[in-house]
Amino acid sequence: MRTGAAAEHRGFFHETAFYASDDEFLSVVIPFLSDGVAVGEPTLAVFAEPHERLVRDALGADSGVVFVRGDAQYQRPAGAIKRYREMLAEHVAAGAAQIRVAGDVPHPGVGVPWEWWARYEAAVNHAYDDFPLWGLCPYDTRTTPDEVLDFVRRTHPHIATPLGHTANLAFQDPFALLAEGVTPWRDPLEDTVPAIELSAPTTAQARGALVALQATARLAEDDLSGLLLATTETVTNAVLHGRPPVLLRLWAVPGRIVVTVTDHGPGPADPFVGLVPGASPGGWGLWLAHQICAYVSLQRGPDGFTVQLLGGELPR
Repeated sequence: MRTGAAAEHRGFFHETAFYASDDEFLSVVIPFLSDGVAVGEPTLAVFAEPHERLVRDALGADSGVVFVRGDAQYQRPAGAIKRYREMLAEHVAAGAAQIRVAGDVPHPGVGVPWEWWARYEAAVNHAYDDFPLWGLCPYDTRTTPDEVLDFVRRTHPHIATPLGHTANLAFQDPFALLAEGVTPWRDPLEDTVPAIELSAPTTAQARGALVALQATARLAEDDLSGLLLATTETVTNAVLHGRPPVLLRLWAVPGRIVVTVTDHGPGPADPFVGLVPGASPGGWGLWLAHQICAYVSLQRGPDGFTVQLLGGELPR
């Protein structure tokens, strides 16, 4: 039997909360976690270090809550979805009737681009709905940009407050919301002249261009190999599933390489492409890129569909 506000719910009970002080944060999060432990449900806190410390201090030692480091869990949205689905499946196999997770989702207020995390908040309504999960995503109104708060209101069917739980009338269907598009994130390098530009590139030419820029970027070996693989998959997708001509652009500075691949088609129809494995053309390649690149942006415009891949470190 499920408990609390999600007692009569099937699948993913996706809830947000808004707070403007540490006390308001704790007044929502601590009862959520404590009540889960009290009824024997697997209960996880997935926060960055400052919030983890607040929660640990409020709960005390031996609380029964499982703490997962937020900076490790939320490195990339596709990886977060994969790890959560594996964890949820394990708990269900062990007999859990409900799993509770409270955690911070990254956003620009903590220095992280929002586009793919916005898509994450919409996509998990689908990606986690196979499981009896009650997820709480609290957002700090002191640091969260208004654009993010607006999108959060449209991606969470439920809202928690210190006084209880309410249905969120601002919630929108995730498929329709993502079909409208999310404001894409652009690396500042994209506003400069590309170091290399190739029309109708082969995958071999794309890989050669990346290798040529390694002398400037000096990426770590894993970062370079991941970007090589992601670029190969993205160019292949553009050739097979997009519309010609295909244009490859590359920029490099010490510490990062930015790659964009543009074709003149509309892009994949699947709004969750890249975040969850899917059957749409090119879906597996984009999912792989989301797993291994430092950032992936999907940009639709009058000139067609562009995939931006970043290897190395995000600009600060």
